[in-house]
Amino acid sequence: MRQWAPRSLTSRLVVTAVALVAVVSVLVAGVTTIAMQSFLTGQLDEKVQSSVRRVDSPPEGFRPPDGFPDDSASSERPRTFGNQEPGTLVVFPDRGVGFVLGEGDTDAELSSEAVDALGDLPTGDEIHQVTIDGHGDYRVIAHEGPDGLLIVTGLPTDDVSETIASLVRWEAVLALLGIVAAALTGTAVVRRQLRPLTEVAATAHAVAELPLDEGEIGVTERVPEHLTDPRTEAGQVGLALNQLLAHVESSLSARHRSEQQVRQFVADASHELRTPLTTIAGYTELARRRGDADTAAVALSKVEEESARMTALVEDLLLLARLDAGRPLASESVDLTRLLLEAVDDARVVAPDHRWQIVVPSDGEPVEVVGDGHRLHQVVTNLLTNARKYTPAGTTVTVTVRPDGFDVHDDGQGFPADLVGTAFERFTRGDVARHRSDGAGLGLALVQAIAAAHGGAVTLSSVPGDTRVSVRLQRR
Repeated sequence: MRQWAPRSLTSRLVVTAVALVAVVSVLVAGVTTIAMQSFLTGQLDEKVQSSVRRVDSPPEGFRPPDGFPDDSASSERPRTFGNQEPGTLVVFPDRGVGFVLGEGDTDAELSSEAVDALGDLPTGDEIHQVTIDGHGDYRVIAHEGPDGLLIVTGLPTDDVSETIASLVRWEAVLALLGIVAAALTGTAVVRRQLRPLTEVAATAHAVAELPLDEGEIGVTERVPEHLTDPRTEAGQVGLALNQLLAHVESSLSARHRSEQQVRQFVADASHELRTPLTTIAGYTELARRRGDADTAAVALSKVEEESARMTALVEDLLLLARLDAGRPLASESVDLTRLLLEAVDDARVVAPDHRWQIVVPSDGEPVEVVGDGHRLHQVVTNLLTNARKYTPAGTTVTVTVRPDGFDVHDDGQGFPADLVGTAFERFTRGDVARHRSDGAGLGLALVQAIAAAHGGAVTLSSVPGDTRVSVRLQRR
């Protein structure tokens, strides 16, 4: 059955509307027919009651036809007579004897079975409907006449039946015309009302045809503004599709940026690794050609130095890859206050030409966080190393311990304005104005990745004379 069911929304709506019109038409026709039949039957009953009065008071000079037996036990067959209005049934049954009056039929006879059935009717004001063989249906009243004679008076229901049959035929024709009109009008109206959905679907198809698998894609297709009214159902669909397309566009842009960053990351990593490898290859070739002990010692020293540099770079890259993959870090209680104090003491030894300060909470209580102590120490070390490398001698570096992390502040020349937004990206390095040393540009990227792995965040604000890096962590 499902294969014959309408599939499109237009068809389903039209079929539903036509079905409702058909049901309503049938209900109206049924109620109208019942009401009309009741009304006409009521009028017929009034005529029957009027006929009863005429039978009870026959016209002056009225007498039964010749042959009407005075003996009530007579078995003479019933005959007709014409003293009432045409079509009136008048029966005077007594012991099987009676008369019937039919329109244009003065000699019609009643069968004995019909007379017996009429004779069994209860007397009173109640009107009964009976079927008389050869004469059809009648509405009759049985009552007791003069001398105890049972009188049955009635009228045929032919006119009522014909009127109701004609009414039903007209109702069927009008209902059919109404259903056809509803189908045609409904199809036109529904198609017009669903036209906005067709335009929305056209926008979706246009987007579906775009090549979104590679490259920088701009999903510029949008549902027209006049089809995004949230007060209408079609407008809600159009608005939702526009929001979806905007989300897809931003996601594709983010994906493209991520791909570009990966490509740049691979290129930068290759470049950073190529430099020590080239140095190692050069000094190895130098030692092989000269062969003297002094040259070999210098070459081995440089090979060892570049190997250490390359090892540190590879370890940083591996750590970033593990953090990107969501590898969990150790989770233990870490005394952040003590860790910062030790890091500042180490910085004082390494860079005595800078002024190192640390500010702890006034209550003197140690700040404890949950995390990997070794990685958190790496975060602090990277920030202090940056402050040492990229600020001139005499710069004051202040570490402030906070209940939810710490800040590193310096009064150096600050980050270049065009570098602040990308400072935490990988292989981002300052220009020569910041006295770049041998760093690979992964220090701040590691700071951000480790903080994020701890459920925290890192922010940077920098202007000349006021640079602050804030690290927020989850407390114990």
